[in-house]
Amino acid sequence: MSRNSKKIVNISKVLRKNTTDTERYLWRYIRNRQIEGLKFRRQQPIGQYVVDFVNFEKKIVIELDGGHHTAEIIKDKQRDNWLKVEGFRVLRFWDNDVFKNTQGVLEVIRNMILSGPSPRLSHKGRGDERS
Repeated sequence: MSRNSKKIVNISKVLRKNTTDTERYLWRYIRNRQIEGLKFRRQQPIGQYVVDFVNFEKKIVIELDGGHHTAEIIKDKQRDNWLKVEGFRVLRFWDNDVFKNTQGVLEVIRNMILSGPSPRLSHKGRGDERS
């Protein structure tokens, strides 16, 4: 394992131990294969990034954005683009949407799971899919 890989793994471990309220809240709904029987992992390293949640079977990444992300739009876009090139579909939700519209957020996730095709085929050239 390279030095950078070890660093990313260590970061993911720290993030798992220090989850945000929003991450803990959403995790209650998506853990233990509660959505369409799919396993999600939290604070998972993928390449040089650590994503909030991922399902590797359907290649879906879920990112939760608090107010600090308004200052990181360019970084988030670069990260999303890299993940899309790697075949992942990326869903971004604002923290307040997770709390105020939980069922709507879960429905968007479920619809993404059921929609199936690779983002390379169906989402080419699209911007982020923030809900």
